[in-house]
Amino acid sequence: MELIKNLNWRYATKKFDSSKKVSANDIEKLKEAIQLSVSSYGLQLYKILIIENSEIREQLKPVSWNQSQITDASHLFVFCNYTNVSPTDIDTFIKQTAKTRNLDIERLNGYGDFIKEKLNEKTPEEKTSWLKSQTYLALGNLLNACAELKIDACPMEGFEPEAYNKILNLEAQGLNAAVIAPVGYRHNQDHTIGAKKVRKPFNLLFQET
Repeated sequence: MELIKNLNWRYATKKFDSSKKVSANDIEKLKEAIQLSVSSYGLQLYKILIIENSEIREQLKPVSWNQSQITDASHLFVFCNYTNVSPTDIDTFIKQTAKTRNLDIERLNGYGDFIKEKLNEKTPEEKTSWLKSQTYLALGNLLNACAELKIDACPMEGFEPEAYNKILNLEAQGLNAAVIAPVGYRHNQDHTIGAKKVRKPFNLLFQET
């Protein structure tokens, strides 16, 4: 199983080789992998910023605990959740589904109403948590795709979301920076290269009935 082999290869890269860049072709492959991610109801209520611009990343580094990955990696992926979900978002999804699958939209309106009803049942706090959680599903696809392409990545929560929102003008777009992932190629001086993975054994991680 190549996936297991690739997952054993990858690790959260701490030091990137700033001289190496991910090709435009591979960036497109990573984008497609993210696009194909699962999400609740299939809504994909998030947007991913792919930042290559060095000046912007220099601005982001101080509010990312001054971690070198931000500026040394080839690209920085910023996963941003919607700050709110509106009936229009649901309607847009229903219309896209009808068009993509060549279905009568009247057949799907009931499903759209069901989604709206379930989301309306959530408290504001629950909705915020739910929206943020969706980005992690997409992040997983990015990490797996990077591993297959032998591109290094480092998922990171060590940053200040409010500062990111301000620097990247996200609030005006109805977005919030939820989680980030620099991608590129490991530096041969990264002290974590070759470190054995620390994972729970099966008997502690799984319970079968």
